[in-house]
Parts: sequence; structure tokens; C-alpha cells
Amino acid sequence: MTDALIIVALLLVAGAATAAVAVRDPARQALVLAVLGVVLALLFTVLQAPDVALSQLAVGSALTPLLLLLAVRKVGRRGVKKDDGDRGKGGGR
Repeated sequence: MTDALIIVALLLVAGAATAAVAVRDPARQALVLAVLGVVLALLFTVLQAPDVALSQLAVGSALTPLLLLLAVRKVGRRGVKKDDGDRGKGGGR
């Protein structure tokens, strides 16, 4: 029974980590990282490491994603507009 729980928890970790890498939007990445932190805390609980699980829950699923979201909000998204393709190349006004 415990082997099955460990395998399920490992599969959840692998899926959440893959999703964290696959997502392109930084804000969504932070949210998926929070989910990954919760899943890792679940894995540590299954592996009978409650102290590590609690610290992972606090840091990995709450503090780190919050700091990333604040950094993304502070920096802002600097994208190039589609209609600004010719500016800066000498062909502008």
C-alpha cells in the first residue's frame, strides 16, 4: 500500500514539474510552482518526513511563488507591439 502511495506521489511530482516547465507565462508558472510545492509536501509526508514537508509547504508553495509573482508584477511585461516593427530601423517618422 505504501509503495503505491509513493508511486502515485512521484507521478504527481513528475506531472507538476513538467507543467511548471511547459507553461510560458511567468505568472502562471508561479502558480504551477505553488502546486508543485504542495505536491512535493505530499510526497515528503508519504515518505514520513513531516518536518521537511512543513518547510516545503511554507517555502515551496507559499513564499517562493509569492515572491515570483511580486517580481513579475514589479518588472512588468515588456513586449514588442506588432505595429512597432519598423520603428528604430530608420524607416519611421
